Amino acid sequence: MAVTLASAPVAGNSRRDVVLGMAFVGLLFFILGFVTWLNGSLVPFLKIVCGLNNFQALWVTFAFYIAYTAMALPSAAVLVRTGYKKGMTIGLGIMCAGALLFIPAAQSARYELFLVALFTLASGMTLMQTAINPYIVCLGPRESAAMRISIMGLFNKGAGVVVPLVFSTLMLADIDSFSHTALEALDPVARSAARAGLSERLVLPYICMAVVLFVIMVFIHFSNLRDIEPEADTPESGVERTGVLQFPQLVLGAMALFAYVGVEVIAGDTIGLYGHELNVANFGVLTSYTMMCMVLGYLIGVVAIPRYLSQQRALLLSAVAGLLLTIGVATGSPTDSGVSQALIGWAGVPTVPDTVMYLALLGLANAMVWPAIWPLALQGLGRYTASGSALLVMAISGGAVLPLLYGHFADLNTSRSAYWMLLPCYGLILWYAAYGHKIRRWRNPGASARP
Repeated sequence: MAVTLASAPVAGNSRRDVVLGMAFVGLLFFILGFVTWLNGSLVPFLKIVCGLNNFQALWVTFAFYIAYTAMALPSAAVLVRTGYKKGMTIGLGIMCAGALLFIPAAQSARYELFLVALFTLASGMTLMQTAINPYIVCLGPRESAAMRISIMGLFNKGAGVVVPLVFSTLMLADIDSFSHTALEALDPVARSAARAGLSERLVLPYICMAVVLFVIMVFIHFSNLRDIEPEADTPESGVERTGVLQFPQLVLGAMALFAYVGVEVIAGDTIGLYGHELNVANFGVLTSYTMMCMVLGYLIGVVAIPRYLSQQRALLLSAVAGLLLTIGVATGSPTDSGVSQALIGWAGVPTVPDTVMYLALLGLANAMVWPAIWPLALQGLGRYTASGSALLVMAISGGAVLPLLYGHFADLNTSRSAYWMLLPCYGLILWYAAYGHKIRRWRNPGASARP
């Protein structure tokens, strides 16, 4: 049975068309979230399997997120040639190939093969992201775009809550037997055999992932998904545009997104490593704590934007919260658990040290940054919207560079002190929210437009 979705811009579309479109794209966001937030559990897992330090383990995030920079412009070119529907189909096919590459990687326990598989997966996701983010922005009124993206965030981060729990249940049930102390007590042959056996556990999950991706690819191929149309150009007196780099709100938005994705990945993907160092039980599920906080943030966005809170004000408050919580992570107690006891202990959720809880709460601060930056950055781009989307997707490479930098600082000093690097990132986001998104001309920064 074919599925019909609405085209965009869709000012004249019915509520039913918008809901159907959002439901379909929501499924795609769930898939993207499932694959993305698996990295949070995969980092400490591969650290054990391949015998890595923090810096080496965080090459997982580098290989994954650098694909967004390397493949964003090719993805935009593909979409121009094929359209959004075929582009999504191709993207899912590439993701399927990446999932299958995990099989030889797991069987050989070779770290470089894992990195190749992750890069391939992310290359397919880049094509998907370049297509579906502008679709959501253009699916309804721009002033409520952050609300729609927040709903998509519920699908994306909801997957982030589920996947660490599933991964830990399937892969980390007896993880204590693979601790550094336990492995060092074995002779080299037995140690190698133990790590190889742990690596083999990845084969079946990634076969299942490849099958699911293939089924969805076939579904999209036979659906009636319509391509979106670019917005009409918005004429600006005395301003001539010759490309996407002529839009300050876009370029500065990409810089803010670079910083944001970096801090989001650090909060989600290093919390397991940090918890492992602090001997937190079930450290493999700590990513779920961060994701649950993000889900809460997205729910607030869905309710509050634009009725009670503008996109710009939401971004501003998120940046301030990020600054305060970063200070909490870097200065909080690594032994006391009073904060988590007060916030989640009453619900029966296992408590964690205060410094870990502040790191998880960064998910709440981060939730509204992505939904708010996209409509602010794409405002007024007209026919450059698709190219602008590609530039913003390239900014996802912040998830490659900044976590790797964190790993370097963590190995040089301590994991907790390395979190101080988040402060300038949130400072940049704060500046964009307060001022940067208004700039419309490079030569005269004072010439600004109200969002």
